[in-house]
Amino acid sequence: MHPRLIPVTPAGWHSRVWGLAAPIILSNMSVPLVGAVDTAVVGHLPDPVYIGAVALGAVIFSFLYWGFGFLRMGTTGFVAQSFGAGNVLEVGRVLLRALLVAAALGAALVILQHPVGLLCFWVLQGGAELESLAADYYQVRIWSAPAVLANYAILGCLIGLHNTRAALMLQLVLNLTNVCLDLLFVLHFQWGVQGVAAASVVSEYTALAAGLGILQYNLRRIGARLVRQDILNRDKISALLQVNFNIFVRTLCLVFAFAYFTARGTQFGETVLAANAVLLHFQHLLAFGLDGFAHAAEALTGSAYGARDRKAFRSAVFYTTLWAALLAGIYTLVYAALGGQLTQVLTGIDSVQSTVAEYMPWILLLPLISVWSFQLDGIFIGTTRTVEMRNAMLVSLAVYLATVWLTVPIWGNHGLWLSLSIFMVARALTLGLKLRAISESLP
Repeated sequence: MHPRLIPVTPAGWHSRVWGLAAPIILSNMSVPLVGAVDTAVVGHLPDPVYIGAVALGAVIFSFLYWGFGFLRMGTTGFVAQSFGAGNVLEVGRVLLRALLVAAALGAALVILQHPVGLLCFWVLQGGAELESLAADYYQVRIWSAPAVLANYAILGCLIGLHNTRAALMLQLVLNLTNVCLDLLFVLHFQWGVQGVAAASVVSEYTALAAGLGILQYNLRRIGARLVRQDILNRDKISALLQVNFNIFVRTLCLVFAFAYFTARGTQFGETVLAANAVLLHFQHLLAFGLDGFAHAAEALTGSAYGARDRKAFRSAVFYTTLWAALLAGIYTLVYAALGGQLTQVLTGIDSVQSTVAEYMPWILLLPLISVWSFQLDGIFIGTTRTVEMRNAMLVSLAVYLATVWLTVPIWGNHGLWLSLSIFMVARALTLGLKLRAISESLP
């Protein structure tokens, strides 16, 4: 492993972990700003249906693009390993392969936009006017697909190169451009929901241009360069596709688990359904923080694994997990102290607030049991052990569904939250059992 990638002292490890995690946490915190501005600009239009149309369109693209998140994760793992091994030419090749896959998938989404749109609107049905406006949004924003997927690859490369500050810069370019164009296109040009979608499209391509420039500088700094020779190596392409497919299956299972949670919650009435939605926002806020240390684990363990350095690998696991666990404890304390006030920010309905309070103990527990699966995901992504990730998620999903079947008829919504908690524990246990094998595979 390159000497500058290995901290010498515990203080050095703490500094390196925070140096990688802090920009990701700040980047995550900027994401809700875009959604808030999207809502605010259409909220000034004459009919509330515009807000619903943008919300529906945003949900479609959130799930559609999240399914391709493997481009970010797989790229991080391969780049981190090549960087740790000192193979800087392979770093450039990994990036080019990822960009090729992103371009192919992005083009496929644009070409197949009509059947994809029909499927999305069939799943997420609304009123005629709402669907018509959401379709206007969809038909514009779908053209951002190639840029969105390419940006995933670029972001993954930057994290793999231990440069999360550049990743933060890229995210800020994306989000600030989006906000400014929202104001211009909707409030000034009066383009309505199509203006919100156009702002997203232009900002994604702006971020792509900025990202390519940032990457060119970073690759030159480490002595790497983009060379076409060997990028179509059959074994390398096969490995990339296999890793990406495994992460894709794992992500689909994760999306299904939370979608199923919401779907089962509908049987308890609108108040409980609304309360569950509020409580899940607390879990999403938790992800903003823990993602930072999971990303740090991806970069640090991946580089140590690529360098075949067992001591560095174990240190990376220890120090990233230590800080993640401490942050999870802070989340629990904050939720315990301020949960009521945060609930009031999210909803002013008394019945929903009281229902949230009833189920709040589950939210106090979740940070303490979720942190381990977040960290293990980061470690297994960094080492590209995605077969284990896929299998662990399939087993965890089966445990979750069985638990829902057993507990919900007895304990109702409490059984649903118990099932989600057991799902998090199962994810951690199924991956944790395989962690020792990674360490022992290193000399």
